[in-house]
Amino acid sequence: MASSSSSSPPQLEANETRNWVELPRDVMAMILHKLGAIHILESAQKVCMTWRNICKDPAMWRSIDMRNLGDLWSMPYNLEKMARHAIDRSCGELVDINLEYFVTDELLQYLADRASQLRRLRLACCSEISDEGLSEAAKKLPLLEELHIYLSPLSKVSLETVGRCCPRLKSLKFNDRGSRSSYVGCDDEVAVVIGETMPGLHDLQLFGNKMTNDGLQAILNGCPHLESLDLRQCFNVHLVGPFGKRCSERVKVLQRPYDPTDDYEFDTTVCDDDEDSFDDEYPSGFSEIDFLSDVDNDYEFSGGGSDYSDYGELFFDDY
Repeated sequence: MASSSSSSPPQLEANETRNWVELPRDVMAMILHKLGAIHILESAQKVCMTWRNICKDPAMWRSIDMRNLGDLWSMPYNLEKMARHAIDRSCGELVDINLEYFVTDELLQYLADRASQLRRLRLACCSEISDEGLSEAAKKLPLLEELHIYLSPLSKVSLETVGRCCPRLKSLKFNDRGSRSSYVGCDDEVAVVIGETMPGLHDLQLFGNKMTNDGLQAILNGCPHLESLDLRQCFNVHLVGPFGKRCSERVKVLQRPYDPTDDYEFDTTVCDDDEDSFDDEYPSGFSEIDFLSDVDNDYEFSGGGSDYSDYGELFFDDY
């Protein structure tokens, strides 16, 4: 009996240390931020008043991550409205945002109007954005340092605007699907635009680009600070002889057209347009998806903008 009685106090003490509400605010903010914008807005901020107050702090929204959202066609959320609300919560302090699939020109404009301090912008698989939409946004983002674009229908038109309006740009990823075809035109114009308008680049990834050696030469001539260059699946580039040697000497980290793609997060299947088929020699892999089927409550906004007054009343009815 004495042994049982003496073990009780440590058990109570252990339980007390598991009370997350009593964690230091900065530690709790760091933990909550790792959940991502979706989980914060849909779940975490509803747990208690302390967590809700932390989640409303603009510092929590200096970096917004809305990638890997699961099956977009079956999710109950209006993701564009959710993104707008996340942007609003940053109160102009947003410096980094990561978006996939659901981005439109209107959302880009909304972002640009409210995030003039933005340094990093990542857009993936965004079929609803246009050259005009990205160009208009770039004009309002003069501090942009990193622009990463994956599998989106954009061209040299918007890249030229980005180059001329974002003089601090140091990292560009402008990636496509790898393709080998005897009749596919090259993308040297894109490379020339990069060389002419982005002299400050240190990091460049052109995965699946159709440019030739001429385009690569334009990049090397116009980007003297280039340290990292990823040319995987750029099958019209041939790094042989003196030219290949120059590239190796000129760039510290060089990934060649036929280098492995194991670390690339999107589909790496090579399209063979001549045969209307796919080349099985190359591994394929999609970005990892975190399905949210276990979330009980829908996150739906009614009305326009990001007015949260009705939602707040519903939330606090239980307190």
